[in-house]
Amino acid sequence: MELLHCEKLTKIYGAGSGQVMALRGVDLSVEKGEFVAVVGASGSGKSTLLHILGAVDRPTSGKAAVDGTDLSGLNQTQAAIFRRRKVGLVYQFYNLIPTLTARQNILMPLALDKKKPNPEFFDQITGSLGIADRLDALPGQLSGGQQQRVAIARSLIYRPALLLADEPTGSLDRKNSREIVDMLKLSNRNLGQTIVLITHDEKVALEADRIVSIEDGRIIKDERRR
Repeated sequence: MELLHCEKLTKIYGAGSGQVMALRGVDLSVEKGEFVAVVGASGSGKSTLLHILGAVDRPTSGKAAVDGTDLSGLNQTQAAIFRRRKVGLVYQFYNLIPTLTARQNILMPLALDKKKPNPEFFDQITGSLGIADRLDALPGQLSGGQQQRVAIARSLIYRPALLLADEPTGSLDRKNSREIVDMLKLSNRNLGQTIVLITHDEKVALEADRIVSIEDGRIIKDERRR
C-alpha cells in the first residue's frame, strides 16, 4: 500500500538573480512499512524534500501526499495538526525541552492533543530504545545518544504514519550512531514503522531497504536493496 506519493515536486527559493531551485520535478513513492534512505551532498535538496513531506515547508508546484493527505492544501494550523498526528520528525539536534524530564518530553505530543498514553506501548518503546531507566532525567543529564533515543521515542509515541529522520546520527560518535540506526531498524521491523531517513553517511544509508540518491534537486538513482 502506497503511503507517500510525490509527483513533479518543485521548490524554488528567492526570486530573480537570487533564485534557487532546490527541487526539480521530483517523483517519489514509498510503500507502507518501507525503510528508505535519501542520500546526497549538502545542497542537493534532500532536506528540502523532508521538510515538504513533514508539512514544515510547502512546494512551489507539484503534489506531495502522505497517508492520503494532500500537503499542499493544508493551511498553517492544519499543517501543525498533521505534523503532530501523522508524521514523526527526528532531527540531528534533539529539540528536547530542557526543563522537562525524558518522560514528559516523550509524552508531549499526546499532551498537546489531550490524549492519554497507552502504558503498554510507552513501555514497549522506551524499553526497546533502552531508556526505561532514564525517564525521570532531564535532557541535560543524558548523553547525546540517550537524548536522541528520547527524541525518537517522542516521534513514535503517537504511532505516526511516517517517521522522517534528518541526519539523526550527524552529531553522534560512531558507537552511538550505530545504536540509533539499530533503533530505527527495530521500530521499522517490530512496529511496522515507515521511515524516510536523510543522511550523507553511506554506511548509515546501507542499513535501509532502499536508497534514493538526490543530486541538484533531482532523483538520479533509486535502488532497492532488499
